[in-house]
Amino acid sequence: MADKDVTPQALDHELTQERPRWRLVGPGLVVAATGIGAGDLVATLVAGSKFGYTLLWAAVLGVVIKIVLVEGAGRWSLATGRTIFDGWKSLGAWASVYFGIYIVVWGFSYGAAAMSSSALPLVALFPQVDLIWFAIAMGLIGAAIVWLGKYKTFEYVIAVLVGVMFVTIVGAAALTVPNLGQILGGLVPRIPEGSILYTLSLAGGVGGTITLAAYGYWLKEKGWYAPRWMKVMRIDNAMAYVISGVFVVSMLIVGAELLYSSGNTLADGEGGLVDLADVLAARYGELMAPLFLVGFWASSFSSVLGVWNGVSLMFADFVATARGLADDDPRRRSGGTYYRAYILWLTFPPMLLLLLDKPIALVVAYGALGSLFMPFLAITLLILMNSSRVPQRWRNKPLTNVVLGLVALMFVVLGVQQLVEALAPVLGGA
Repeated sequence: MADKDVTPQALDHELTQERPRWRLVGPGLVVAATGIGAGDLVATLVAGSKFGYTLLWAAVLGVVIKIVLVEGAGRWSLATGRTIFDGWKSLGAWASVYFGIYIVVWGFSYGAAAMSSSALPLVALFPQVDLIWFAIAMGLIGAAIVWLGKYKTFEYVIAVLVGVMFVTIVGAAALTVPNLGQILGGLVPRIPEGSILYTLSLAGGVGGTITLAAYGYWLKEKGWYAPRWMKVMRIDNAMAYVISGVFVVSMLIVGAELLYSSGNTLADGEGGLVDLADVLAARYGELMAPLFLVGFWASSFSSVLGVWNGVSLMFADFVATARGLADDDPRRRSGGTYYRAYILWLTFPPMLLLLLDKPIALVVAYGALGSLFMPFLAITLLILMNSSRVPQRWRNKPLTNVVLGLVALMFVVLGVQQLVEALAPVLGGA
């Protein structure tokens, strides 16, 4: 495995070594499945219900943006043999401090949100059970699956969940018999009145935040760790986000065909997916409701597993690097002390939030930090991938810089808007 102190020349020499073996399922599918959660499906559904197919182009653009961002994170890891946090650390103490605060506060609040999201479709299926018990069960099951750090097992479970999502979500879109002419028309960029924030959210906000940066860690877990894996990584990443794009477009089709055309509205938040199950059942038969709810659960639970594994790997790297531990220190690895410590942090303290209904101060802190992570990722990738830290061959091309620059600008705009929303309860009460 590439050591972080290995020279660029030695890493480039890897290109002359044996050809890598191709594998069907890769880390790209994991990062894409983790990023497409219930909240993303709702955002796309609402966009379709309000504007029909008009914003389809923005959803497609969002797929391209995620491919560029994740490819940058993967290219950094393969070209340098260093983790993304190691790269951030090289930018100065500010990046390490920000990331350290972010990963602790974000994990506390996200744990509760993820467990609740996974529990919601189960409560709809089994209303006699209280949501909190399903939420706790989802957290415990997710922790158990990733506890030992066995990447193959984790990847296999994710692949099964993606299969369930494909059958249910894409199946729901196919049942609506979408208008192909209108779909093609939706690929023409237009921004109807009142849609600017929906457009930005579809293009930049769907498909993950911190888990995009976890891609490099999953590459290492997979055994893809040197430049010779670059082509495989790029194909893996592109194909995975094409699949995630299919999910996003499918939900937009459902929103446009079932809701926009009939003037129906759904509940805000992830409760809207439960309402959608009822709409599908009324239109296509009672069997559709439980099938769609299972797909809703698969989408939510895949995010739980991805975060429980991927962000725990990032936390272990953060702590080990901060403490100056050797690269081969077992506490740095998947299944190690720090990895498991963060799994516990994601699982048990957030259960208190399920009882206390998420105290407003923590929600505000989570929203404020979360709104600033994507611009942080885009800007730092722009800096790192044009620096001498990366061998010349693997630095950004001019077109990639243009795309990353536009993406960074878009995420800054989105971040400011989300920051204002996060602080609204405090400012409103002042």
